Amino acid sequence: MREIRPLRQEDWDGYVKISMNAYPGMRVNTAVEQDRLRNRGQRMNADPTITFYGLFEDGALRGVMRLHDFTMSLHGTELPVGGVGAVAVDLYHKKRRIAYDLIQFFLDYYREQGAPLAVLYPFRPDFYKEMGFGYGRKLNQYRIKPADLPSSSQRHNVAPLTSQDRPALVACYNRYMAQNNGLMTLSDFAVYTFFNSPKLRLAGYWQDGLLRGYLVFLFEPLGKENFLRNNIVVRHLVYETPEALHGLLAFLHSQADQVERVILHTQEEDFHWLLADPRNGRPALMPSVYQETNAQGTGIMYRLVDLPRYFTLLHAHNFGGQTVRLKVSLTDSFYPVNAGSWLVDFVDGRARLRESGDYDVEIRLDVAEFSSLIVGATNFRRLMIYGLAAISDRHYIDIVHRLFYTEKKPLCMSSF
Repeated sequence: MREIRPLRQEDWDGYVKISMNAYPGMRVNTAVEQDRLRNRGQRMNADPTITFYGLFEDGALRGVMRLHDFTMSLHGTELPVGGVGAVAVDLYHKKRRIAYDLIQFFLDYYREQGAPLAVLYPFRPDFYKEMGFGYGRKLNQYRIKPADLPSSSQRHNVAPLTSQDRPALVACYNRYMAQNNGLMTLSDFAVYTFFNSPKLRLAGYWQDGLLRGYLVFLFEPLGKENFLRNNIVVRHLVYETPEALHGLLAFLHSQADQVERVILHTQEEDFHWLLADPRNGRPALMPSVYQETNAQGTGIMYRLVDLPRYFTLLHAHNFGGQTVRLKVSLTDSFYPVNAGSWLVDFVDGRARLRESGDYDVEIRLDVAEFSSLIVGATNFRRLMIYGLAAISDRHYIDIVHRLFYTEKKPLCMSSF
C-alpha cells in the first residue's frame, strides 16, 4: 500500500540515499557530503513555505519531492502557486509510476489549497510537457567582456550588502516583483543562502537611503594555470530604475582588470542593446552573417490546475478591454479533473464564469499551451499559426489574442 506524507526525522537517511542515486551529478559520495545534503534539506524543511514529502510503500521510502508554497504576482494580482522540486525515485524501483503518483499528489494538494497554477523546473521538458506543463520564458546567458558593459558615474552608489541589509533586499525584490509579471516571493531559505553562502557576493545600488537594485554573483576561476583570471557569474540582477541598472552594470564594467567575462543570466530578450559588443566570443557564424550573442535555455514550466479558480482570482484584471462570450475547451490527459469546457464572459476586459448558455466563440487547446498562454509566455495568434490551438470562428482570432496578450512576459528568479 502506498502513502505520501511529509518526511519525519527518521526518514532523512532514506532521502539522502534516494537523492544521491537519482542525481549522481551532485557527487554526494562521502559521509561528509551526505551529511551536508541532509543538513541542507533539513534547513530548507524548516522554512514554513517548504515541505519535503516521501512516497512510502509498505513503510519503505520509494520516492521523494519538495513542495513550495509560493505567492506569484501575475498580471498585477498576487495569487497562490504550488512548486515542486527534487523529485527523485529509488534507483531500484523505477518504472513503477512512483513519479506519476508524486506529481498527481502535488497537483491535488495545491488544487485543494486553492492554488490555480503549479510550477516546476523539468529534468526533461518533454516528460513534463506530456504531463500538461507548458513552457515558460527562456533564459539567456551572455558572456560579456566587462569593458563592453556601460560605464556610469552611478557606480559610486554601489556598495557590498551585509546581513544587516536583508530587510532592504527583500523590500527591493518585493517592489521589483510588483513591477513585473510572474515573479514569486523569496523564501526565507533563498534569502538565507544569499547572505550565508561562502561563494556568493552581493552588491547593492542605494538611492536616497533605499536599496533600488542588487546583484547576486560569484567568481568562477578560468582554470588552474592562472589563479589571477576569473569570470564573474551573475545569478540575479534586480533593478527598479534605469539609474540602478546602469550603476550595477558600471560596477561590473569596473572589474575588467581581474575578470575575463561577465556571465550574466537574464530573461530579457533585448539585453544586448546595452552592450558595446554583444558577441559572446564564439567565432562561428550563422547564415548568412549572424554572430552569436548568447545561449538560450528553456526552464520554468507552468501548469493550470483549476481554471475557475484562475479566473476568480483574476477578477480585477483587465483582459485586454475585450467584450466577448468565450468557451474554453481544454484537453488534459494527465489530470482529467482539469479537462473540459467552461464559459467565460468578458465585459470590457473583466472576466466572469457562467454555468451554461450561449457563447460567441470556442477555443480548443491542450492544457500545456493554455497554461503558457494565460501567464503570458506566448500569445494566441502564435499558437494558431503553429497549429497548437483551434477556434470555432476565425473572425475572433484578434479578439482572443488581445484577451490574453501582455507586454510583460513572465519572469522567474526563484530556484527550487
